Amino acid sequence: MKIGILQSGHLPDEFMTTLGDYDQVTARMLEGRGYEFQAWRVVDNEFPSGPEDADAWMVTGSKFGAYDDCDWIAPLEELIREIRDADRPLVGICFGHQIIAQALGGKVIKYPEGWAVGLQDYTFGDDTLALNAWHQDQVVVLPQGAEVVASNDFCKYSALMYGDKIFTVQPHPEFESDAIDGLIRYRGVNIEPKELLERATEKLNKPTANDVLADKFAAIFAKART
Repeated sequence: MKIGILQSGHLPDEFMTTLGDYDQVTARMLEGRGYEFQAWRVVDNEFPSGPEDADAWMVTGSKFGAYDDCDWIAPLEELIREIRDADRPLVGICFGHQIIAQALGGKVIKYPEGWAVGLQDYTFGDDTLALNAWHQDQVVVLPQGAEVVASNDFCKYSALMYGDKIFTVQPHPEFESDAIDGLIRYRGVNIEPKELLERATEKLNKPTANDVLADKFAAIFAKART
């Protein structure tokens, strides 16, 4: 199965020799499952010809906002709608969660209550999953037909399902502690209050439920065969 990665941002340059860019960290989360990956750097205006270029799709994180005036945002939203209309599986992470919601009629804002940084607990039905986060923007108005499948006190719409083939999450299940540690060091300068960074640093070595989310993504991708 071919998974198309729509890379919507770049990780800090300091990550390149150790962790790699968004496409590599995202693919690594799903390694060992027999997938073939191809990335299109939509953030650099590199787009596929259409939904048929992959069996299933992922939209990565980004330092940009879904509401930013970037020339690649509108084409990405159009591609998202095309993927939905083609009935291909689609997964979104952080910015991907937000841009999919916006493309399908929801609203994203810079959240006035501030940032979520590092390990957070999310309620998925009867389960509480610990996942890393790095965001201020949030989905605040749901698209028609979106089902809330995870939340916490800070982020009401932490994960959404659209039908049975589109699944999006606000946290970063592709980020292990080394990624959060790097973001704290290289992109944490503008985050206030600094106590957020201190608390995130204290939790760097605590376990995450990244493997549980990887399984959830794989279950969505499996629907490409049905």
